[in-house]
Amino acid sequence: MGYLNDQLGYREELLMTRSVIKKENYVILEPDGLVKNIVPGYDDCDVTILGSPAMGASFADYLVTAHAGGSNTGIGGEGIESFLYVMEGSLVVKNNDTEAELKAGGYIYSPADNPITFENKSKEDAKLYVYRRRYEKLDGYEAYTVVGNTNDLPWVEYEGMENCHIVDFLPKELGFDMNMHILSFKPGASHGYIETHIQEHGMYFLSGKGMYRMDDEWIPIKKGDYVFMDAYCPQACYGVGKDEEFAYIYSKDCNRDVQL
Repeated sequence: MGYLNDQLGYREELLMTRSVIKKENYVILEPDGLVKNIVPGYDDCDVTILGSPAMGASFADYLVTAHAGGSNTGIGGEGIESFLYVMEGSLVVKNNDTEAELKAGGYIYSPADNPITFENKSKEDAKLYVYRRRYEKLDGYEAYTVVGNTNDLPWVEYEGMENCHIVDFLPKELGFDMNMHILSFKPGASHGYIETHIQEHGMYFLSGKGMYRMDDEWIPIKKGDYVFMDAYCPQACYGVGKDEEFAYIYSKDCNRDVQL
């Protein structure tokens, strides 16, 4: 199994963690202490399961390092939609209707019953963020494969604030029951208000540092952390630090009514 930080043996300091586990409310996972999971279908890859139904999420998130020659035989399918984002390196991805080479910033969304496979054909590691969720069908509408790169997408001001920007990965169409975004705060920037909504979030922090409000607490968060927020968890953040933007990729369920 092994640990994500690859550290063995005893520490000089007392054992401690910044991770916070409040199932069906919010969860914070810092990198230290996370394990490498053995997941079928991944060959020559280090895989760490982040978000999951075990913490209250309706989806699963993964952090994957695909070593040179590393591959996967199928992510998604059988009613499960999937999304893959390349944070570092490059790899070739395929599904039933698409083949593409993704470099840093590249991504693929694949609809339910259309699994993604990948192979790292380079000599360098590729670092990936992977998402899976059971698709919620809506009569008369369908999702479809989307491939792109964040370097080609428009960044727009978030809620009209010039020091905070957002990028949307997927079309705002009823065929899609979720979306992926990157939200980036310059130091000192913040949400305009504390949000409280039915949507869940899985969030992986790509850069910077911030103070994040979750439920009734303000908690420091930094690059490499993972956060799950359940429905109706009050949330907002401030970017802190000197010059690096506080940015994170996150999922959001959308375009569906409440199931009764």
